[in-house]
Amino acid sequence: MRELPKRQYNTVSKMLDLWEKGGELDVETAKMLRDGIAPMPFDWQKAARCLLAVALCCIFVGIAALTRARWVIDLMLWLFGGKAIVKCIFFAVVAAALYLWSGKRRRHFPEKVFTNEAMLFLGVLSTAASIAWLGKALDNGSGHFSLLLGLAALVYGTIALALDSILVWIFALFSLGSWLGAETGYVSGWGAYWLGLNYPARFSLYGALLTALSQRMERYGRLAPFTRSTLSVGLLFLFVSLWIMSIFGNYGDMNSWYDVRQMELFHWSLLFAAAAGVSLWLGIKRDDAMLRGYGLTFLGINLYTRYFENFWNGMDKGLFFLILGGSLWFLGSKAEKIWNIKKYQGLPKDNGKEPDK
Repeated sequence: MRELPKRQYNTVSKMLDLWEKGGELDVETAKMLRDGIAPMPFDWQKAARCLLAVALCCIFVGIAALTRARWVIDLMLWLFGGKAIVKCIFFAVVAAALYLWSGKRRRHFPEKVFTNEAMLFLGVLSTAASIAWLGKALDNGSGHFSLLLGLAALVYGTIALALDSILVWIFALFSLGSWLGAETGYVSGWGAYWLGLNYPARFSLYGALLTALSQRMERYGRLAPFTRSTLSVGLLFLFVSLWIMSIFGNYGDMNSWYDVRQMELFHWSLLFAAAAGVSLWLGIKRDDAMLRGYGLTFLGINLYTRYFENFWNGMDKGLFFLILGGSLWFLGSKAEKIWNIKKYQGLPKDNGKEPDK
């Protein structure tokens, strides 16, 4: 007997019913398969994930609280003598120990996914602390802290490839994005524009680049495991940046933005809607939950943002939601019709009449 999470059990049961009705499975085989599965009474996997996440948050809060205690400050001063480079080395050693320990556990206990990833997360935090103290030790007043973010991206990327860790890879991508913003800001003298682009425009290009690269990563065996995480981070950067640009456009200061009519930013809203629509369409076409989720979520965010911008004061709130509900009902009914046509096309003709077109 194989126990499955309730959602997976319901999916498998529905597929067995469908195959039995369609004739792909005989009654005895379907019964044998049903008898071989059972719903899991309690999802311990989800419980472990949640408990470890809460544990990490508690550890982080506890460390932050302890660092404010006088006796901890005195202990740190006694251990490190107040020297930043010593603290940098200390946290680097701690991070290396956590990475080695986690790598060893992943080889010997590959089934303990969540505890292994929790150790990696602690290693990521120790790495960040080490790099921060390195910046403190080498600080010459130039304000070129983007170099530290670039170093963090390089370190995280190397560790992610060495340990095949998606978690560390995600931190590498976010560090790289932070480096992009900080480096272009430093080069431009912390002005509003770099090559005519404000910050959201730069991050939207970064997100588009990650999204495009994720489509090629499966061809390279070493990078293939990071395809989905790269796509997710790329879509997040792209859609959040496009959302901000649909509100503020490519303007770098509030005074210029106040002088612009909202209609002059409408093309950014169209671009945002088009990107979300393409993501939703591809998600439905490829049966990709991630693309569907991003597309549907940000399409809804776009609609609500446009409503608050243009109709909050001028249109009756009830009328807006009636229009929105009616349009979604129309789309849902069309999707249902297409689904029914495809369902009946997969059944033998003698199972029933063809649906009305």
